[in-house]
Amino acid sequence: MTLSMKTIGIAAAAMAIGTTAACSRHEEPAERTREANAPAAAQMATVEATEWPSTYEAGAVVRARQTAVVSARVVAPILEVRVAAGDRVRRGQTIVVLDGRELQAQATRASAGASGSGLALQAAQAEKQAAESALTLAGLTHERVSGLHAKDSATKAELDEATAMLAGAQARVAGATARVAEAEQGIAAAKAAEEAASVGASYTVLTAPFDGLVSARHADPGSLAAPGLPLVTIDDATAFRLEARIDESHAQLVTTGAEADVRLDRGASTPATWQRARISEIAALDPSRHSFLIKLDLPRDLPDVRSGQFGRVRLLGPARKVLAVPAGAVVRRGQLTFVFAVDGSGAARLRMVTVGESSGEQVEVLAGVSAGDRVVVHPAPGFADGQPITGAAGGGR
Repeated sequence: MTLSMKTIGIAAAAMAIGTTAACSRHEEPAERTREANAPAAAQMATVEATEWPSTYEAGAVVRARQTAVVSARVVAPILEVRVAAGDRVRRGQTIVVLDGRELQAQATRASAGASGSGLALQAAQAEKQAAESALTLAGLTHERVSGLHAKDSATKAELDEATAMLAGAQARVAGATARVAEAEQGIAAAKAAEEAASVGASYTVLTAPFDGLVSARHADPGSLAAPGLPLVTIDDATAFRLEARIDESHAQLVTTGAEADVRLDRGASTPATWQRARISEIAALDPSRHSFLIKLDLPRDLPDVRSGQFGRVRLLGPARKVLAVPAGAVVRRGQLTFVFAVDGSGAARLRMVTVGESSGEQVEVLAGVSAGDRVVVHPAPGFADGQPITGAAGGGR
């Protein structure tokens, strides 16, 4: 009997505990429901049709505004290439050295030719002096013989001989004068050849034309350099531009001197932002591609800009009517986008929307809402579908 009473007591206690637990389980969702249905204060905005600028984007590549492709002006083996891609160089810095022994030999030969021309001039001048002296003597002899012939003290043959000697002396002076002039011209030509050979020898040392960054190295020591063959490419690292190819159907969107939005790809760690840049050049239309190239000058204060970097150009077109909501009203869950739209009863209903472009603090909505709808801006993290909004009843659709 005692055992039965104990069993009954234990069973009754278990039933009481179960009943209490069941009541607790039923009361907890009800409490949460009451909390979820409690009206909450929220900022709301009305969906309106607004003027929205149309845009056109195109891929672009960063290029240096000034690029120099350094090549040789003579044919010679390469002895040294003192730079590599990525090196910074200064104006006048030696970057490539060629084998200049042959050119130096030509310069030495030209110098020797100039010295020989100088000696030839000295010889011609001495010959001219001798001819002038002989002319003076022949002139005096002719004058004396002429006087004697006038007094019948000299024969006609003696006068003819003196006249012939005078003419010969004059001819020798003229020839000596011509040889002096020829020697002087020879000296000028020899000096020009010497200077040309010296300049040619200087072409064996190639220097940087301006301060910049080596973007490419095209040759190594041992290769043969030739005119027009690129050896090193240097970019001016202080000024860059963005080059983009634009479809011909958007030609009306670009004008030289106008501004456009540009953005550079800086990797996943650094968010890309749009900045303004000026269109500096518009190339002619390429009929084979039905497009044309535009060049935009990038601001000089942009950090870590390198030639070859990828970017984008955004051109503004004529405005169009669109529906827009504040950016804070868009709720993103994975790949989907929603807004909390307030219905006529004042409750916020989670509604899927399709969004388009962003402009400032506004986001274009392509589908999911209509003009006049009210949406919640910056909903709280615990905001749920069906959440009543304080003072929103009767004011929305």
